[in-house]
Amino acid sequence: MSSEQADRGVRAGRSAELDDLDRRIVEELRRDGRVSMRALAERLHISRANVYTRVERLHRDGVITGYSAVINPERYGYGVSAYVYLKVSQHSWKSVRRRVLEIPEVAHGALVSGENDLVLLVRTRDAQCLRELVLNRLQTIPDVVSSHTVLILDELPSHPA
Repeated sequence: MSSEQADRGVRAGRSAELDDLDRRIVEELRRDGRVSMRALAERLHISRANVYTRVERLHRDGVITGYSAVINPERYGYGVSAYVYLKVSQHSWKSVRRRVLEIPEVAHGALVSGENDLVLLVRTRDAQCLRELVLNRLQTIPDVVSSHTVLILDELPSHPA
């Protein structure tokens, strides 16, 4: 949970109170984050005032945390994608996390259970850039004990979270 969310009273691990209309609004915004409030109101057959009020509340409650452009990695210049699994020293998650957040090629990361501690989705221009990223930037982070890299051969279309 971000400090901004904490300041707004958003509690980690707690679901916001959402009704069916809130969920329909979120689904529409997931499909098209650039939709106007007017068009959204028309699609859902409700007033613009109702849409504005609900979207503002969804922001305030931390349900909607922002909007972003979805890119095609290959068209953007990322020809190679991989999952990098990291094992880290015990109790070092926060320091490793800070370092990983500084690496722009890391598209997503997660602390996980099991044999590995951290899973990173990385995207690079080519295999040489991936090699440099793993060997010179990830494995040299203090407290990274080992890594295992798996190339992504093809991807399914993602569903926005």
